[in-house]
Parts: sequence; structure tokens; C-alpha cells
Amino acid sequence: EVGEPSKEEKAVAKFLRFNCPTKSTNMMGHRVDYFIASKAVDCLLDSKWAKAKKGEEALFTTRESVVDYCNRLLKKQFFHRALKVMKMKYEKDIKKEKEKGKAESGKEEDKKSKKENLKDEKTKKEKEKKKDGEKEESKKEETPGTPKKKETKKKFKLEPHDDQVFLDGNEVFVWIYDPVHFKTFVMGLILVIAVIAATLFPLWPAEMRVGVYYLSVGAGCFVASILLLAVARCILFLIIWLITGGRHHFWFLPNLTADVGFIDSFRPLYTHEYKGPKADLKKDEKSETKKQQKSDSEEKSDSEKKEDEEGKVGPGNHGTEGSGGERHSDTDSDRREDDRSQHSSGNGNDFEMITKEELEQQTDGDCEEEEEEDNDGETTKSSHEKS
Repeated sequence: EVGEPSKEEKAVAKFLRFNCPTKSTNMMGHRVDYFIASKAVDCLLDSKWAKAKKGEEALFTTRESVVDYCNRLLKKQFFHRALKVMKMKYEKDIKKEKEKGKAESGKEEDKKSKKENLKDEKTKKEKEKKKDGEKEESKKEETPGTPKKKETKKKFKLEPHDDQVFLDGNEVFVWIYDPVHFKTFVMGLILVIAVIAATLFPLWPAEMRVGVYYLSVGAGCFVASILLLAVARCILFLIIWLITGGRHHFWFLPNLTADVGFIDSFRPLYTHEYKGPKADLKKDEKSETKKQQKSDSEEKSDSEKKEDEEGKVGPGNHGTEGSGGERHSDTDSDRREDDRSQHSSGNGNDFEMITKEELEQQTDGDCEEEEEEDNDGETTKSSHEKS
């Protein structure tokens, strides 16, 4: 027959409960705490009961003695043995997952074949290197005999074991004994004393009552000032926002209501953000300048190519008479028109400012063309008269 636990057994069980590492999980719809047998044995071998006193023998000398004592605690229902059952997947679910994986892999391969670039390859290599480094670090950190990572990877559930025996190893035991911790006991005692003292406030000495009164008034004023600050900063923000049309965002004590510490809630003193059209214009100007630089470089390359082509065609047409001159003038006018169109398309404008020198050059070129046409007409008339 199992009798009531002794003081020593209660002390050992309490030491195990608060010093042996435990984890929590669900068992039969209830939240329970469990521990591993090997860690409990190690914990008791490092306790005061494993050290011999003067004239007395140590309670725990070997692991076998600890196992025997834990068997006694198990029979007195301080904890009970549980069975760890892994959650197995059904064959249908496994087949569905495989089919989904194949379909997804086929889609991914098609997308990759269409969108493969040098940047994608570089990013993939970097990710692979990071993964390899993480795997190597995890392998280094892993040690044999520690089932922590296996438990996190594989899902399991606890069920009561049929054979209630304490065994040294990776066996799981669920706590039934749940004593009150000393800290919680002290905190509860202090709370009870404070409530009783507050009810006996009329019996306090006059000096203590005056001091508590001023302290309570000061604490109330401090809380009220923080609430008023929180309201005032919102009103200030709204006033500035309405006056500036939503361009200026000014916050006084921005972290006052944030989830930070007491000192950090008063840092920084203020923050200011400008969200007007100028900020957008600056961004647009930067993008336009970059585009103009690219277009100018492209225009230069195109003009150089045209000059090379004209240089090749020019020497062959010098021997011709009036018709050759007309063609040369036509190419010059076409080239000027092309340059104007390129300048207008590069700057994004339909009209462009022209200097006086360019106007004079254009007028001179037009006059020369008219004189050449007149000369051609006169030559034709003289030839007709002679005939």
C-alpha cells in the first residue's frame, strides 16, 4: 500500500519541480508540464542530497539510486509516465502533397526558363551560400543525445503510458504535483498586507496621512499632465496640418503613446516631415536629368555616325554640276531638320529657343539655295535662245 509522502520526499519533489527543465504541451485536452527522465536524474545528482554530511550518508550516490527514489515518487503520484506518439500522415495526404509538389515544380521551371537573367543567377548563388553556411552552423551546434531539435521538427502528442515505471533515458513524465512557488507566496502576502493597511487608513498617524495625501495628489497630477500632453500634441498636429494643407507633419513627443520605456517615451522632443510638391519635383528633376544625359549621349553617337556616312558619300558627288550642288544642299537641310527633331525629342518639348547665329546661318543657306536655282534657270533660258 502507498502511504502519504514524507517531508523529505516532498522536499525532493519540490526541488525537482522548480529546478528540472520542463516543457508544456496539451494532453487529453489539458495543458500539462512534462520533463525528461535523464535530466531529472542529472538534476538530483547535482543537488544537496547527493553530498554526504558529517555522520550521514548521501541519499543519491549513483544513477540507480536516483531511479529507485524516483520510482517511489511516481508511486506516490507526484508525476506519471506518458507516451510520446508521433503524428503520422495518411498515404492519401502524402500522395496529394507529392502531386502538388510536382505541379508547382513544373510551373516554377517554366517561369524560370522565361525570366532567367544574370541578376537572378547571382541572387540564387548568394542564397545557396547562406543556406550552406546555416546548415554547417546547425550541424556544429547539434550534439548527440539531445532530442530538442527532433521534437521541434516532428509533431507529437502525449498519451498516458500503461507501464508506470521510472526509467533512466529519454522517457517523458508529466507533473501532477504543482506546489506554490515561494515568490508567488511572498507577492500574495504583500498584496494582502497592503489591502489591510489601506482599509486602516483612518487609524494612521497624522503625518503619514498627510504624506500619503500629497503623494497621491502628485501622482494624479502627473497622470493628468501626460493625458493632456497626448491630447495637445494631436491638436497641434491637426492645426499645422490644416494650415499647411497637409504638407508639414509635425509631432511633438512622437513616442509619448508608443510601446517603449518611460524615458524613451520622451525622446525625441519632436519630429518634422515635409510631404509637399517640392519633394516630388526634386525627385522628378533628378530622374529627368538622368534621362537627358542618356539621350544626349545617344544623340552624339547618332550624329557621329551620320557625319561618317556623309563623309563617305561626299567625294563621289563633287564632280557633278548643278544637280550635285542641289543634292548637297538638300542633305544639309535634312541634317539640320534631323538635329532639330532630335533636340526636341531629347528635351521633351515641341518648340525650342534658337539663337541669332543659327537664324543667320539658316537664312544664308536659304538665300544660297535660291541663287543657285536662279542661275540654273538662266542657263536653261540661254540654251533655249541659242537653239
